[in-house]
Amino acid sequence: MTDESWAGWYRDRQGSDAVVLTTDGQQLRLRTRGIDFEGTSFDGLTPAVGTPPADDRFTLVDGALSDCVLEWDLPLPVIWDGAVHQATLSCLLSLRRPDSYLGLELQFGGAAYTSHRAESDFASALATIQRALPPGVRLQTCIACAFSDYFPAPAAVRGLSGGLACFRGAKDAYRGAAGEGDVRDLWDRRTGFVQEIWSCREFEPRPEQGAGTGHRGAFPLELA
Repeated sequence: MTDESWAGWYRDRQGSDAVVLTTDGQQLRLRTRGIDFEGTSFDGLTPAVGTPPADDRFTLVDGALSDCVLEWDLPLPVIWDGAVHQATLSCLLSLRRPDSYLGLELQFGGAAYTSHRAESDFASALATIQRALPPGVRLQTCIACAFSDYFPAPAAVRGLSGGLACFRGAKDAYRGAAGEGDVRDLWDRRTGFVQEIWSCREFEPRPEQGAGTGHRGAFPLELA
């Protein structure tokens, strides 16, 4: 995987500062006010090893950034009319303990498609946007991929981001997965964990039903 960097802003009670977010699809890195932070989830960014102390320039809770807001834009591919097009995803993330929340807006084709104002995680926010998109337009991200799944457990323990397992190294086996037991049997064959907003060249659209929908089901799940 090749690193991507996204420019944005960091805001807290001390003011607003430019920020650069970098990710390889798994590990996140953030640099602002001369300090580097890293982690696998947006709500678990801790000072990188070897960096100066974060001291009173930041609020840390359990060692991770808190009481702040992050804003950034990133290019996000979508599939439409048999071709891949580039859209822009704007992210607004409030890091508060114990509850972080975010809002996403996808700009594509001259229109904006938004998530709810206070989503609990990236999976839910991206599903909300997918439901709002015109028929035939599909997100090309890991959350919408045929080879990704969460560990069979309640959604409440899913986490804000980064807990999505990738099975690109066991594609044929995962294509037949259709339920909790199948995913548990395959869990040790996962390639690793990825960010829900990441996309790689091995992406395939997730089936809408039946085999290959694993534990978490189709994307997005139909609302009751």
